[in-house]
Amino acid sequence: MKKINIILSFLVILTTAISCSIPDGISQDLTLNKTDSPTDVASLFDITNDNSGKVTITPSASGAGTYSVYFGDDTSNPALVQFGANVSHLYKEGNYTVKVVANGLNGVNTEKTFPLSVIFRAPENLTVTFTKTAHNLKVKANAIYAASYLVYFGDVGPDEVGTPLAAAAEVSHTYTAAGTYNVKVVALSGGIAQTEKTTEVVITDAFELPITFDNPNVAYSFVTSGLSFQKVANPNISGINTSDMVGKIFKVVGSPANSSSTSTLDYPIDFSTGNKIRVLVYTTSSSNIGKKLNVELQSAVGGTPANGVAILKVPLTTSGSWEELVFDFSTIPGIPANAKFNQLVFRFNDSTTGRSETFYIDNIRLTN
Repeated sequence: MKKINIILSFLVILTTAISCSIPDGISQDLTLNKTDSPTDVASLFDITNDNSGKVTITPSASGAGTYSVYFGDDTSNPALVQFGANVSHLYKEGNYTVKVVANGLNGVNTEKTFPLSVIFRAPENLTVTFTKTAHNLKVKANAIYAASYLVYFGDVGPDEVGTPLAAAAEVSHTYTAAGTYNVKVVALSGGIAQTEKTTEVVITDAFELPITFDNPNVAYSFVTSGLSFQKVANPNISGINTSDMVGKIFKVVGSPANSSSTSTLDYPIDFSTGNKIRVLVYTTSSSNIGKKLNVELQSAVGGTPANGVAILKVPLTTSGSWEELVFDFSTIPGIPANAKFNQLVFRFNDSTTGRSETFYIDNIRLTN
C-alpha cells in the first residue's frame, strides 16, 4: 500500500511539472503550424502608348511575401518585387510569356505564367522639311510616336535602299543632275507599324555667278522691292550679246528711289578668284543714258565687310545696243581680298523715284 501511494504522488508531481512548462495561450495542436502556399497569383500589365515599349508589371497573390518576375524576353535574371510594389521593363514589339513566382512566407512558392502582347502604334502627324542648295538636298522629319525614319531620295530606282534618319537629325544627299524627284520618308514605330509621306522635289542647277539666264534648270531668284523682274527673250540679239534669254528689270512709276532687286545665291561670290563684277546692259531709251546702275554685295560670309560697304555705281552710256559695265570692287579699301558675299543687289537711278525705266541685264560674272 505504501508503494502505491508513492507512485501516485510521483505522477501528480510529473503532471504538474509538464503543465507548468507549456506557456498559456500556445496550442499544442501541431497541425496549425503548417502555412499554405500562396494562392490567387495574378499580374497587372500597364503598357505605355508611346512606342517606348515600357510595361509596368504589378504582381499580387494571397499569402506571398515577395515575387520573382521573369520578363519572358532575353533578360536572364528575374526581378525581385516586394509585396505591394511593381517593376517596369522595356520590351521590343512582340508577344511574351511573363512568369510570376509568388514566394510564400514559409518558403513554399507558387508560380503562374501570363501572356503579354506589346504592339506599337503607327507614327502620326509626319512632317518633312527640305533644304535645297543646287543639287544638294537636306531632309529632316518629325512624327509623333516615331522611333526613327528611312529616306528614299528617288534617283536610284525600285531597288533603292532607304537612308536611315535618326529622330531630330538630318540627312544630306547630292543628285547628279537637275530634275524632279519623288522623295519618300517612312516613319518607323520601332515595330511593324509605319507611316510614309512622298513629296515631289524639284532639284535645280546652282544659282550662282556667272548668271546668263539661258539654263532652264536654274531658278533665277530676283526678289524685288519697287522694281519688277522677268526672264525674257533677248530683245536685241547682236553685238556682244547673242544669247537667247536675258533679265528684264523695270522701275515702277513712283517707286522709292532706293528700290532694289536682291538675289541670294546658292554659292557665294568669292573675291579670292576675282573682284570685278561685269554686267551686260541694254536699254532702248536714250533717257536712261547717264543714269547709274548700282551693284551692291551684301550678307558677307563671316560678317566682314558689313552691308553698305561693297557698293559701286556705274552709268549707262548708250541705248539701242548692248554694253558692258564693269564694277571694280578693288577700289574699295574696306573689302578684304578673300571676302565672300551671299547676296547680289541691283538698284537703278537711286537718286529719284521711279519713272517707268526699263533696262535689260545679262552675263553677270566675276573676273580679275
